Amino acid sequence: LSYYNEYKSYLRMSSCRTKPNILITGTPGTGKTKLAAMLAEATGMKHISIGRVALENNCYEGEDNDLNCKILDEDKIISCIENQVKQGNNVVEYHGSDFFDEDWFDIIFCLRTEIEVLSRRLEERGYHEVKIKNNLESEIFQVLLEEARESYDPNIVHELPSNNLCDLDSNLQRIQEWIKSWYVDNEPVER
Repeated sequence: LSYYNEYKSYLRMSSCRTKPNILITGTPGTGKTKLAAMLAEATGMKHISIGRVALENNCYEGEDNDLNCKILDEDKIISCIENQVKQGNNVVEYHGSDFFDEDWFDIIFCLRTEIEVLSRRLEERGYHEVKIKNNLESEIFQVLLEEARESYDPNIVHELPSNNLCDLDSNLQRIQEWIKSWYVDNEPVER
């Protein structure tokens, strides 16, 4: 819980949410969707998959032919999820983090995966060579971890290993412990 102790110093007194919001980020293939889904199921939080929101609401502004993927319309995504996120009790997952409002998240977890493991996962997804290379370089150079640290208070950004099922179970347990602590520290004060 060392990351929780760091977070305590960052508690936002201005937040009017009664339930926390968590962002799970990381390079594609690190296990964000699986962890977010399991966390939502275990805690009753709402799982917001930005990829799914984009698909269901056509939140795209074009295509990237080199990487064979659609280009996200970030403003449209924000419009689609803003009201839900402001209520709290959400687990948001996406590989990017810099376009969300700075005060939306109480803690951010960036999943990190060993290069050999990540390469295998991306190959199993059927990614082509250029896309695999791009994602592996992103992981090697910690692009998404640094993006989160630059976009939010570094005290709320934490990296977690995500190489196997043991890591998945450990991460799920750690985040659930953090959620319990958040509720203890954010109980309404009687006046």
